[in-house]
Amino acid sequence: MSDQYAQFEAYARGELAPPARTALAAALAANPALALEYAEFLELTDTLRAAGQRRATRRTLRGLHAAMRSEAAVAAAITAPNPAASETLRRDVDALARPEAQPLLRISGTEKRLRRLWSGYRATVGVAASVAVLAVFATLLGLEWWRAAKTAPALAGYQAMRREINTLKRNQKALSRSISQLDPAAAPALPVNNGKFSGTGFALTADGYLVTSYHVIQGADSLLIEGRDRQRFHAETVYSDVAHDLAILRIKDRHFAGFGRLPYTFKSGEADLGERVYTLGYPREDVVYGEGALSARSGFEGDTAFYQVSIPVNPGNSGGPLLDERGNLIGVVSGRQNDVQGAGFATKSSYLVRLVDSLDSAQPVAPYHLPRANQLAGTGRSQQLKKLQDYVFVVKVFE
Repeated sequence: MSDQYAQFEAYARGELAPPARTALAAALAANPALALEYAEFLELTDTLRAAGQRRATRRTLRGLHAAMRSEAAVAAAITAPNPAASETLRRDVDALARPEAQPLLRISGTEKRLRRLWSGYRATVGVAASVAVLAVFATLLGLEWWRAAKTAPALAGYQAMRREINTLKRNQKALSRSISQLDPAAAPALPVNNGKFSGTGFALTADGYLVTSYHVIQGADSLLIEGRDRQRFHAETVYSDVAHDLAILRIKDRHFAGFGRLPYTFKSGEADLGERVYTLGYPREDVVYGEGALSARSGFEGDTAFYQVSIPVNPGNSGGPLLDERGNLIGVVSGRQNDVQGAGFATKSSYLVRLVDSLDSAQPVAPYHLPRANQLAGTGRSQQLKKLQDYVFVVKVFE
């Protein structure tokens, strides 16, 4: 465990050798549990560092107060003929040492919890041992705190896009009213499960697995998948990767007969800067095509798990496929930058492929059969879109 923490620390400081850094970055991308441990390590070290800085500030303030008392004593001697002035000066200096006069220092929620845990031990354990105890408690008990508070990425300036589906809400309510008006006595009141959000998803395998963005399905009680021909299927979430904003869904309807042969393949390597790329998605009820270029090989604030693309993306595009000109799937549309026109982001397909590989290795029988042949390469864009539309879906979320 200590070796792992040492590796985490070197990685965070940028001191890890390039081969080791690359290996650890790949492990963090493929192993959600390891990524969670790394996030917890950063949270703990930041908390301890902030606490140390506050202690140093307090020591400086105490030193300044002591110096001021010495100077006040000299001043009091000078003003000895005026006892009232001496007493006023002494009171003013002492007032600066009171807690309410000290600068307001912010204490994080994590440190507050750690302080409560530590309160029963500080009388008997030294400073060096305290650091070890805090680390143990943060590792064992902080795990649940972190998981409970863990949500999809929500960063200032970054917008994760889910489209509100008010039309679906209205249609459901109208249907419920119509049924009640036909025969109120015979027809029991139907619960209206209001759809709240929608996004885009696309086929991962021919036998009913799909991919979308995690923030699209976050908090869902049920999911409805709807294709171009209005064919609808119920789906369930089988795996979520919060760190990379990915979710794997599975169609659970008995009458589902499969998607057929998928026409695209998933690129496991990096795409090139400046490549022409395009996407399909559902920012409205009809599928919408967008094209542009890969403008950066890192995403928002330099996140290397994402690409930046010069495609205008809107609420509802999240979870859609990002493809290159040869029909290779290179990413999953995730969000956009609020203050930059036409700056969209997509999770790299290499992270999706690693996720599928890790799930395959954990299963006794691998359920994920990714497509191996690309039917889109060498065809015109219009032909590519005709084939692709049958494998891109609206993901409607009910809560």
